[in-house]
Amino acid sequence: MKKKIAMLLSLTMVLGLAVTGCGSNQTDGAAMVYAVEAGSAGEAVAQEKGFEYNSVASQADALMEVASGTSDAAIIDLLMAGAMIGEGTSYPNLTYTDKLTTEEYGVGCRKGSDLASYINVVFAETYADGSLKETATKYGVQESLVEQAACEYVVAAESDVAYIQGKGTLIVGITDFAPMDYKDENGEWIGFDADMARVVANKLGVEVQFVEIDWDNKIMELDSKNIDVVWNGMTLTDEVKAAMECTNAYCNNAQVVVVPAE
Repeated sequence: MKKKIAMLLSLTMVLGLAVTGCGSNQTDGAAMVYAVEAGSAGEAVAQEKGFEYNSVASQADALMEVASGTSDAAIIDLLMAGAMIGEGTSYPNLTYTDKLTTEEYGVGCRKGSDLASYINVVFAETYADGSLKETATKYGVQESLVEQAACEYVVAAESDVAYIQGKGTLIVGITDFAPMDYKDENGEWIGFDADMARVVANKLGVEVQFVEIDWDNKIMELDSKNIDVVWNGMTLTDEVKAAMECTNAYCNNAQVVVVPAE
């Protein structure tokens, strides 16, 4: 009888260790707190997987949370991880592990806007002449580019393009999000998205103005005409495509888990 009891206790201990071992995996979401940007694809993934998370203002803030130990991990875009973490970057002691999703970036305009069609034409032209890849290479995102097919600009009955040309300014909604939109040492906005927005503004014959927005309010900012376009490494989710007139995808991306390097 004592022998049976001892065997049962041993089996219970083995099972308990197995369960504990499963829960200790840093990338399975167990007992970890993740920092995510409010309104982002990363927040959507955290919600979908049932992770405990802190919503912060930007993906840059999410990295700061991990670096300071306030959060155990962050969920951010792969393209940002490539630019911001690892050797020779702002966060050399951080690394990324799992890819939680695969996704694509697009540019968001007001629902029904013909600006999306206009930008698609610019994407196609710059892809064909090689300048799109040249700009992407400048910021290290050339391997993520999506091929752009030739297309035609379709004018809307109430043209957003005409509205923008009439006021003389293309107002671009962004956040600080390297390598897509960020400030150089002179305080000027640069990045792959910022540079391409300038190309579009130049073709429109207008000035470009960059405005930092609360990412969670991007749709409201568009609809109220505080901005004309959201151009900031925006994931083409079903919600985004339902609420905005979006361009063709121009970059591949993924959501990844960032943790302190061992």
